[in-house]
Amino acid sequence: MQARCRGIVSQAHSVTSAQDMTCRRTKYRDGVDEEQKRKNRTKARVRAKVEWPFRVLKRVFGFTKVRYRGLKKNHEWLCAAFATINIYQHRRRLAKINLQMATQGA
Repeated sequence: MQARCRGIVSQAHSVTSAQDMTCRRTKYRDGVDEEQKRKNRTKARVRAKVEWPFRVLKRVFGFTKVRYRGLKKNHEWLCAAFATINIYQHRRRLAKINLQMATQGA
């Protein structure tokens, strides 16, 4: 029990240096805090860019539950899925490149 508590304390200490990425309130009685509103918008943009591949993973490729037993197999499946997501994200750009290559070869 003692070692476990020390681990939690050391984790809490290392987390205190982490950035706070929660959106803050912008409307007050005095008016609207434009600087805080701008910060919230920036945080929302970053959050959207980070969470979008996970949405694709769940909705398009169906990874809602763990598929295999064992961490290694699931990790390998996730790596392959995220590689596929990269291709999925850039599918339009890759199609243009493929079309350009086809017209040059013909």
